[in-house]
Amino acid sequence: MDFFRQIQYHFKQGDILTRLIGLNVGIWVVVTVVNVILRLFNIHFSQYIEYLAVPSALPLVIKRIWTLVTYMFLHKGILHLLFNMLCLYWFGKMFLFAYSQKQLLGLYINGGLLGALVYLISYNVFPFFTQNPQITYLMGASASIMAIIIAVAMQMPNMELRFFLMGSLKLKYVALIVVAISLLGITSANSGGELAHLGGALAGYLFIVFLRRGIDCTKWFTAIANGFVNLFVPRKRVKRTKFHYAKPMSDAEYNQAKAKQNREVDAILDKIKRSGYESLTEDEKKKLFQR
Repeated sequence: MDFFRQIQYHFKQGDILTRLIGLNVGIWVVVTVVNVILRLFNIHFSQYIEYLAVPSALPLVIKRIWTLVTYMFLHKGILHLLFNMLCLYWFGKMFLFAYSQKQLLGLYINGGLLGALVYLISYNVFPFFTQNPQITYLMGASASIMAIIIAVAMQMPNMELRFFLMGSLKLKYVALIVVAISLLGITSANSGGELAHLGGALAGYLFIVFLRRGIDCTKWFTAIANGFVNLFVPRKRVKRTKFHYAKPMSDAEYNQAKAKQNREVDAILDKIKRSGYESLTEDEKKKLFQR
């Protein structure tokens, strides 16, 4: 129990990068456990996982519109998850050097959505894909991570990373290499994933370009998220005060009221001289200080 409490504590206290990684890992664990249980009863889990991944058929996407978001937190296996989470951690940390946590989450979502859009358009426009009647499914955080990689590379192009057996490499060259790999792989066995990578890369590019012009492409998601959260936050009731406006007094009425007030104050001052301040009533004390 202490182990799970620690995980829960770190998830709540961690930044948005920690929560994104935790959410991806948590979903993978749940999906894997459910898959194992169903296989014990000879039930094929693939027919259920398709309700979380983005299908290439547009009519099916319309019926399962939620898959445009759920797919970017879904992974096929442990290696797929591990590689994506390592990249998310490395480049997410660098992203947070220059931008906010809200922008990281917004770009993660933007990259995933644009990646899914490029995937759907390609599979429903280009003959290479349309001639294949079989429905394919897209899953993984790669498009979202690609958006973060491109944004970091554009912001810090000359920052160097050290790679095993490759030595140091500037971020701008890392970005060019990963984009080139995706371009060359759009007709490969992982064509859907490579197309989604290109969509994510476009999201990262547009984020930086528009931000340099004073436009934050991630604000729309922040506004929606804040509005959704506010639906469940009870609003404080504002007590309304009724104001009663008195009829304006004439000069004669004002002078008469002022003279009466002065007489009352003089009488209170005389009482203080005779008996001291402690002898005053609460009403007399109020009149004295309201003078």
